[in-house]
Amino acid sequence: MEGMFYSTQNVWTWWIAIYLFLGGLGGAAVVVSCLTNMYFKPHKQLVVWGNISAFIMLSVGSLMLFIHLLDHWAVINVLNPMILITKPDAWIAWGTQFIVWMLVWSIIYTLPYLLETKFWTEMPVVGTILGWFNWLGKLSLKLHKLIGWLAVINAFGTVLYTGLLLQSFPAVALWHNPGVPLLFLVSAFSTAIAFLLLVLYLAIKQEEDHELRVFYERSDVILIGIELMIIFVFFEYTTSGLESARHTAQILWNDMGWIVGFVVFGLIVPFLIEFKGVTKGWGGSKVPIVLAAVLVLGGGYLLRHYFMYAGVYERPYPAVNIIRQHSELKLELAPTNKVLALLPSHYSMASKLG
Repeated sequence: MEGMFYSTQNVWTWWIAIYLFLGGLGGAAVVVSCLTNMYFKPHKQLVVWGNISAFIMLSVGSLMLFIHLLDHWAVINVLNPMILITKPDAWIAWGTQFIVWMLVWSIIYTLPYLLETKFWTEMPVVGTILGWFNWLGKLSLKLHKLIGWLAVINAFGTVLYTGLLLQSFPAVALWHNPGVPLLFLVSAFSTAIAFLLLVLYLAIKQEEDHELRVFYERSDVILIGIELMIIFVFFEYTTSGLESARHTAQILWNDMGWIVGFVVFGLIVPFLIEFKGVTKGWGGSKVPIVLAAVLVLGGGYLLRHYFMYAGVYERPYPAVNIIRQHSELKLELAPTNKVLALLPSHYSMASKLG
């Protein structure tokens, strides 16, 4: 388009990709582990592994975001819940609140299980701290399902926020479309299930979890299938959409890291492995499913990495061109002074700059 320039953004890079990846993975892990414990089968170990891992993931991801803030003191503003009233359109504020309360409620939900496990109670420092909150563990058991749902709701909000944060940037066509939150939501739950499958196969290793593992594998097959369909829609959108989207397509679909790393080994290969596992089985071997889970996790990160890598700015912002075209049309129909007197100040300035 005449008068338009396109450049790849280089501000949000691998570090924000890690933040979005860990945020989605950790939030979805809390949702899946808590709902499994409440409605599929009681599983204390899965809750401990899922929620403690999520706490670590979100802490690391949030620390990386904090390090890259231009104004570190500004974090005080988003930690204040009142910002949701004073600035309801700030997704970073919503995300911060979701993350904070997800961590709080998920740890309180997990606390009774930690207090009855010798590994945690006998751990130096950690055991002492747990002893201080013995009363909270007893209270948590009385309101366990309510606390579980509070953790789930905030964790789901965390997952959704990772996509809405990107979708709120109108200058980047790849990010600013309704498909981004859905794609990141599906990817987050797929990676969370993959992570919990690794926990079940490599850490917990209980025979009675066979039915749960099969359920997770079937769920992941469905999620990967949905993700593949969304990626196909994005292919159509980027190759036949706005010019900035077509610039994104040139970056993505000519990069072997995206095609081979993400699409092939991050989606198609684990889909085929897990599909065979749930239809015909692997003869009792856990190796294929473990491999598929690792590939899904790698693909989850690559998705977010390449979304950062291929984010193309439109310069100047489209609204400037619309203002300019509108002003030029008006100038053809009426004397300049009369037109400028009728136009709002920002239109007048655009016509003068044009």
